[in-house]
This record gives sequence, C-alpha cells and structure tokens, in this order.
Amino acid sequence: MIKVPLLDLGPQNRALESAYAQAFNEVMQSNAFIMGPRLEAFEKACAEALKVKHAIGVSSGTDALLLSLMALGVGEGDEVLLPAFTFFATAGSVARLGATPVWVDVSPHTFNISLEDAARKVSPRTVAIMPVHLFGQSCDLNALQAFALAHRLKVIEDAAQSMGARWQGRPTMSVGDFGATSFFPSKNLGGFGDSGLVTTQDDALAERARILRVHGMQPKYYHKLVGANFRMDPLQAALLQIKLPHLPKYNCARAGNAAFYHQSLLSVQGFAENRPGVSSEAKILLPVDFSREGIWNQFTLRVLQGKRDALKAFLTDRGIGCEIYYPVPLHRQECFAGVGRGADSVTISEQLANEVLSIPIYPEITNEQRNWVAESLAAFVKQA
Repeated sequence: MIKVPLLDLGPQNRALESAYAQAFNEVMQSNAFIMGPRLEAFEKACAEALKVKHAIGVSSGTDALLLSLMALGVGEGDEVLLPAFTFFATAGSVARLGATPVWVDVSPHTFNISLEDAARKVSPRTVAIMPVHLFGQSCDLNALQAFALAHRLKVIEDAAQSMGARWQGRPTMSVGDFGATSFFPSKNLGGFGDSGLVTTQDDALAERARILRVHGMQPKYYHKLVGANFRMDPLQAALLQIKLPHLPKYNCARAGNAAFYHQSLLSVQGFAENRPGVSSEAKILLPVDFSREGIWNQFTLRVLQGKRDALKAFLTDRGIGCEIYYPVPLHRQECFAGVGRGADSVTISEQLANEVLSIPIYPEITNEQRNWVAESLAAFVKQA
C-alpha cells in the first residue's frame, strides 16, 4: 500500500526554505511588522500578475470578501446572489453585514453558479452577485459581466480557489467591482497561516477599501468610516512574494496530474467526463476544465449511484487522502435555517453535496502515488 495524502505542503516549502529564512531575517531586522514596504511590494507584484490596477493585502480570504462588501456599502435590506454550493465564507460574510443571501443553484458540470437560476431570483432588493470560481475553474467572465450589467448589480468575484485561473485569457479577480482570494495554506499559492487579497480596477473603491482595512482611519487616529483590522502581516507578504513567481509552475503541474487521471481512467468502463449527456452506465464522473485555463485547486469527482461514502472509505483504507467539498449546501447549514431566499430551488447543489469527492492533485505528487490513486479508483469501479 502506498500512502498518498490529500495534500503535502512539505516538498514545496522545503524547496524554498533558504529563501524563506532570508526573508524572515530581513523582516525581523527591519522592525517593520505592520504594513510597510514588504506588503506594498507584494501587492504590486500581485496587481501585475492579475492585470489589475489595485491589489490590497488583507488578513484572510474571508476578510477579503467582507471588506469588499463593506466597501460597496452592502448591508441591511440588501440582497446578494451567491451559490448554495460552496464554502461557508461566501454567505457568512453577507450575513455578518445584515444583508440577505439569495441561494442560487450551480451547474452540475462546472460546479459554478448558474446565471440562469440567478436571473430567476433577482429582485428589486438585489444589489450584488458573488460568483465563486470553485475548485480552480473560472466562471464565464463574459456572461457574468453581461448579467451584472443587465441587472445593474455589483460583482464580487470569490476567487479563493482560483487565483491564476483565466477565462478566454482574462484572469479571475479582474472583471468584478472587487475580486477576493485566500492564501490559506491549501491554496495553489498557499501562505503560512491566514491571509488574503482584494483586487479592483476602480481607484475610488481601492481607496475606500484601504481606509476600511485600518479601522476606517485616515489620517492616523482620524476615522472617516467604521472599518476593522483587515491588515496582512508583512512577514506573510514577504514569504508569499517568494512563492508567487512559482505559481504558474505549480498550476502547470496540477494540470498535468489532472490530464494523467483522465488518460488513465477514461478508458476504464464506468468512468466518464462530467459533461452534458453522460452515459447512464457511468459510475464516476471526472471533472472537466471547461475554461481550459483553470488551475485545478481540487480534482473533484462526482460519484453516482449513492456510492460516494463507500468510495471514500475504500480510498481511506488504501492510504489515499480524500475529502468531501462540501457535504452540506449552505442553505441547509443550521445557522442559516430560515435565512435567505431561494432555498426551495437549488436541487443540483443538494445533489452534488451527496456525490462529490476530491482526490489528491497537488503539484508534488509522485508518479507512483498518482498511479496508486488511479489503480484504486479503477478497482473500486470494477467491484461496485
């Protein structure tokens, strides 16, 4: 049996250990531990990589969403369209401001928000849409912009899992009023704790976000707005800036691993790609990068015929890490009982919550390890 963790951060970080140590010492000796030139340099590098005018380092991906909503003035009485199938932070940030989440269903093929369902749920109170580029695949940015323009909505791109992904050459985080991402350690550009980034092309919104990031303060001790402490530590910025140039290489390795799974498994009876019109004989559907420029933050299977939990147990017994992202759609979370609108028509989200299972795809997985994963999946399908 070969051990295959869902994610192993060790090899990637060990390769850059000496550069990290030097950066740590430089920050320590500078005595500049809040804001400062290290953070500014990282923000500038991110702005250039993402083709945006402004990149603003913040304390977490969740705070990036919250800060974006605050800068747009979203609050009580407002509604925000968001997918029912995603991580909690998307809806949690809306609810924390007293706004109402509107639960929108997702595509069964891309896992991303359905603009068709969103159109059915727009109301006079709807002020914004928060699409999530889930598992590393961009939404259709052209369709998103057209939708927002038609309904006069603000756009906050939740790109916590997709920094570096593109749609027809356009990077995520570059077309909305705001983009937000996370540098949680498991992301393709993973930090050393919590941190995140906000992006915008709008000078006025950038200025407002920067003021809100430091308790609404400008100048020092004069508070124009009620903000919060959303600052990124310069040590995080210094370490992340070392990794940033390597992000295309990391993403390319993930794409190679995804291609390997497709090549190894699609010839095995019972496997198919997660596309419309799939064969009724399929037992496991492999994810497809419809954008062709995704970054594969996760490789998420759809396990049909009620076999998901059995597959999870089977892989675990074989030493293969796997995880369910996400077992409970947002509208069914206890804290959102009776909260929001649209929960009666998100059937795809509920279906996916019972089918999805993510398997290892991190850049440093070895050939031996990924062979073992593919062999194990094939063995399960043959006995199922």
